[in-house]
Amino acid sequence: MPKRSSLLSLLLVAGLWVVAQPAAQGQALVPYVLQLDSEQLEQQGLGLAQEAAQLAQFQQYELALARAQLASQLLPENADVWALLGSLYLQLGEVDPGIQSLLRARRLDANNSGVLFALGSAYFQKENYNLAIQYIMSGLRLRPDVPGALFDLGNAYYMLEQFDDAIDQYRKAVDIDAEFWPAINNIGLVLYEQGDMAGALQKWEAAAAIDETQAEPQLAIAVLLYAQGETEAALEKGEAALLLDSRYADLEYLRINLWGDRLLEDAEAFLSQPQIREALARISPPQDNTMPQ
Repeated sequence: MPKRSSLLSLLLVAGLWVVAQPAAQGQALVPYVLQLDSEQLEQQGLGLAQEAAQLAQFQQYELALARAQLASQLLPENADVWALLGSLYLQLGEVDPGIQSLLRARRLDANNSGVLFALGSAYFQKENYNLAIQYIMSGLRLRPDVPGALFDLGNAYYMLEQFDDAIDQYRKAVDIDAEFWPAINNIGLVLYEQGDMAGALQKWEAAAAIDETQAEPQLAIAVLLYAQGETEAALEKGEAALLLDSRYADLEYLRINLWGDRLLEDAEAFLSQPQIREALARISPPQDNTMPQ
């Protein structure tokens, strides 16, 4: 669907375009008559927004975006619709239009904490960590008990190498939700960069114990063990982690997940081991692009 639907498209969808009968020969042109029902338009917009939200729950983001775009034109003064549109743009990696939609939502509703948190996430993606911190903190002043927002704030501090502030926010998130393993995991990331290997190991083991299906803390443990010379245990742990999620064998993917320079260097050495390369080949065998005979 085009990024911006015309008024004609909107009216066709709403069933509100009334076509006048052709003018008789020699008669002045009779203009089209628009019969707009604001209540019906509002209901159409709300219905589209609801469909978009439902599609987003099933990660059908492109279909959801098309409906949210149309809803935003039918309901241009509805902050929730603009917030939904902005969040969908972010899900699809379209950060700039996402920010514009979220800023419009904020102008319509300055006290929507969700919009402020989303703006913080958007500016984090643009690597503007100071502005991300400002928006997230503004949201937390309205709603101080959101673990995900505290986690995002910790990540922004971490990227600015304000390690103590990062750990403080992660701990606040865990105080609210003791099962919030990403915050525990990221405390381990910070501690590793600070050279506290024992502390990092303890956090990663705690994160892995909360959710055994998560590859990241298990791979981090494997990398740490390998760096400490415990090769056999490291390789066993690493194979198991990559079997859960082989994306963690990609150093760029690790960087996106905030693995720091020290941990990335050790991860590169670990992932280059023949046993790990062989395990990855078994997990993700190369595709045969030859044509069938």
